[in-house]
Amino acid sequence: MTIDPQPPQSNAVQTLPEGRFSGREAFQQLVRDALATAAREGWREIILSDADFHDWPLGERAVVESLQEWARGGRRLTFLACNYNEVIRRHARLVRWRTTWDHILTCRACPAADPLDIPSAIWSPQWVLHRLDPDRCAGVTGTEPSRRVLLQEVLGEWVRSKSAPGFPATTLGL
Repeated sequence: MTIDPQPPQSNAVQTLPEGRFSGREAFQQLVRDALATAAREGWREIILSDADFHDWPLGERAVVESLQEWARGGRRLTFLACNYNEVIRRHARLVRWRTTWDHILTCRACPAADPLDIPSAIWSPQWVLHRLDPDRCAGVTGTEPSRRVLLQEVLGEWVRSKSAPGFPATTLGL
């Protein structure tokens, strides 16, 4: 597990490192820290994107508590995945939380996409994490405007034109 942090360029995200990271534990800790920071600092918008969220610690009590603290009026969270089978199977706490907070969530699915094509990332207007090699859990984090804008454009394209609504909060039957 390695994280090569750089000093942050913004006072708004002093607690989140910038630079390269490598290893599953480092990645998972960055996800935990990002969502805790989002709650503490009141990030208004977050996008979580991954092929299946298999490696993400989304079912952990602390992560769901961070999301609970973060969820307030005027906030938006977007999930993007090929499908949500792994989320349902591995992250029961998140699935329950998702049902309660459906009104602030948008879940998009890309079932026909190659799982390697979907970015593995966290985007916010303040800070981003981009896992460039999901198999090795290696990537970069940062606050640089160019990095945030580029990732926002890539994710926005997936959300707008390469995905459809997915992962409903409830399943209605006849």
